[in-house]
Amino acid sequence: MKRLKNAVKAALLVVSALLTTSSASFAQTKPTVQTTGIERPESIIYIGNSFFYFNNGISGFISRILAAADPEYKLRSAQVTISGSGFDWHDVGSYFRPNAVGRYTIDSKNVVTFNNPERLFDLAIMMDCSQCPVHPQLKDLFYEYATKHSETVRKNGAEPVFFMSWAYLDKPEMTEQLAEAYTRIGNENKALVIPAGLAFARSVKERPDIVLYMADKRHPTPEGSYLAALTTYAAIFNKNPIGLSYTAGFDENIAKYLQTVAWETTNQYLQRGK
Repeated sequence: MKRLKNAVKAALLVVSALLTTSSASFAQTKPTVQTTGIERPESIIYIGNSFFYFNNGISGFISRILAAADPEYKLRSAQVTISGSGFDWHDVGSYFRPNAVGRYTIDSKNVVTFNNPERLFDLAIMMDCSQCPVHPQLKDLFYEYATKHSETVRKNGAEPVFFMSWAYLDKPEMTEQLAEAYTRIGNENKALVIPAGLAFARSVKERPDIVLYMADKRHPTPEGSYLAALTTYAAIFNKNPIGLSYTAGFDENIAKYLQTVAWETTNQYLQRGK
C-alpha cells in the first residue's frame, strides 16, 4: 500500500510539473542573446505583415506602454508592413535609404523635425509570414533572408531583432516549431528574439476566456496586440510592465494578467533570472 501511495504521489508531481511549466519550455534550443545592447533606443522600425498592423499597429501600443512607464521617454517608430508578406517580400535596404522612410517626424503640434539620415533607426524588429519559418516550401527562405536582412540592418547602423509570431489557434503544434525556428535564427545572427508566440500559448492555456485571436484563428484581437506589445516591451527594454496604468481599455485584472504573462514568459525564455 505504501509503495502504491508513493507511486501515486510521484505521478501527481510529474503531472503538476507538466501543468505548471510555462510555454517558454517549447523552445528546445536556448537563446544566446539576452539584450539588443541598446538600453534606450530612440527609434524602431517594424518590418512585417498584418500581425503587426492589426488594431492600429503594434507600435501604437508600445508607445502608450512607454508613456505610462516613463512619460519623458520619446521613441520614434515606423511600420513597413505588407499583408501576407514574408521576409523575402521586403527590400530592407530601401527602408534605410536617405530622404525616405523615417525622414521626418510630425509632433502633436504639427511641428516637423527632420531626422538624422545617417542613423534612421536604432532597432529593426522583423517578422516573417505566419507559416514561413515552418512551411516545407518556404523555411529555407526564412533562414536565408534572416541572415541577409540582419547584415543589411547592421550595415545601416541598426540592430536586428526577430519577433517570434504565434501559432494558429487551431494548430497549437506550431508554437514549438516557431519557437525553435526563431531561436535558431536569433542565435545564428546574434540577435534578440521577442517570444510573443510563447506568451500567446501560455495565455491560451491558462486563460482561454481572454480572446487573443480574431475569428480567423490567426490575427490578433486588441487583447492579442496588447500582449504582443507587452512582450516586445519586456524583451527590448528589460522593464517590468506589471502594474502599468496603460491597460488598453481592458479590465484591470485582464490587463495585469497579460502584463504578468509577458514579463514572466520573456524572462524565462531569455533566461534573465528575474
